[in-house]
Amino acid sequence: MSEPLQAVLFDVAGTLTMPAERSGWLSRAAAAVGLTLGADEASALGEELEAAGRPGGPYPATVPPELAAAYAGRDLDPAAHRAAYVGLLSTVVLPHPRLAEALYEDGLDPAGWTAYPDAAPVLASLRARGIRTAAVSNVGFDIRPALAAVGVLEHLDACVLSYEVGAAKPDPAIFRAACAALDSPPHATLMVGDHPSADGGATALGIRTLLLPMSRAGEPHGLDAVLALATS
Repeated sequence: MSEPLQAVLFDVAGTLTMPAERSGWLSRAAAAVGLTLGADEASALGEELEAAGRPGGPYPATVPPELAAAYAGRDLDPAAHRAAYVGLLSTVVLPHPRLAEALYEDGLDPAGWTAYPDAAPVLASLRARGIRTAAVSNVGFDIRPALAAVGVLEHLDACVLSYEVGAAKPDPAIFRAACAALDSPPHATLMVGDHPSADGGATALGIRTLLLPMSRAGEPHGLDAVLALATS
């Protein structure tokens, strides 16, 4: 790299962490409403629900018009976040009237998240090298408890959350806020994420960007590549 790194910004879902495997997500929510599902029913329903729109999961292929406004503002307002995702989950024919709410609540629960196994070691290595780090997340709720539960928060110097700063990626304002939080100029900062449009917005400020396609929950994510860039 042409300029030594002073700081690294990390996306959260799909970069440092992932929602826990969908069968566990559905089984926990079903248990919360007193519902028992057969294995085949649970497998088919979980796949349909994840495709409809799971917080922290893949983007839904379609958003119904009546949910468009809430979905557009989901990362700037907790109420919109809840309305958008409960609404999306409710587009699936569900075996219990409260299951959509229970599924959404599980996404807020730290137990519903898992860290990539290389996340904490890479963050710790960066800190040992004197490089500051921050989580930069488009999110409509406080994800810090989840980051703490999976052993990531203790290795971060800051958390910059869209609903708190009033700007969501790719808006340069959220990256500017992250650089300010770490006292690092954009040209000495790296953004690591998984989404070309959202995370790639950092380039508008001159922040170098590393994109790592989303890995499955629990699998190493290739974050060692960050350490290679930190020493180049």
